[in-house]
Amino acid sequence: MTDVDPLRAAADTMRAVRERCVWSQQITHRDLVPYLIEESHEVIDAVESGSRGDLREELGDLLWQVLFHSAIAAQDPDDPFDIDDVAETLTEKMVRRHPHVFGDAVARTPEEVLVHWNAAKAAEKRTRTSVLDGVPRGMPALALAQKLVGRAASVGAAPDAEGDAASPASEAELGDALLALVAQARENGWDAERALRERLRGLEEDVRTAESR
Repeated sequence: MTDVDPLRAAADTMRAVRERCVWSQQITHRDLVPYLIEESHEVIDAVESGSRGDLREELGDLLWQVLFHSAIAAQDPDDPFDIDDVAETLTEKMVRRHPHVFGDAVARTPEEVLVHWNAAKAAEKRTRTSVLDGVPRGMPALALAQKLVGRAASVGAAPDAEGDAASPASEAELGDALLALVAQARENGWDAERALRERLRGLEEDVRTAESR
């Protein structure tokens, strides 16, 4: 009996679904975006409040999205690529970005690892003309703000972390206050998006408690 590679079996299953399922045959990359966002958030939920079984299942669902996009890409008439091409590109990138693992570079601390990572990434992105290039605008607003504050800091344009967050009198002032809070979060090494999610989970518990009375 020949051992079956589970990843290869998953890719082959996706290929069969794409070829034989009438719904899947019509799906485009753009059609899949809402599902990709939903599955990504379900992985986050599993990490933050789920069981090991939940995490295993949700990671599989997210992997299915990668396989689905790759199966669609493989049928492109002009520039096709498949999951093997995706995996090859990923492997090459990760080897380049870990010269302390696969080369002669030395990194004894997480900070030194980050130096190598950023240097390799900068070399790959030489055509970029702004520190804002490559930042996905589809991120949730708080996560995007934290990302942009970090990029702004690299060119000396970070917003003031000590901005007035008390009683904004307009929507514009509310935006300023929120941005100042995000800048403060970054200064302290906090994740603003996660902090709000955790607080919202507490609110959900309060709501359910109130409903059960």
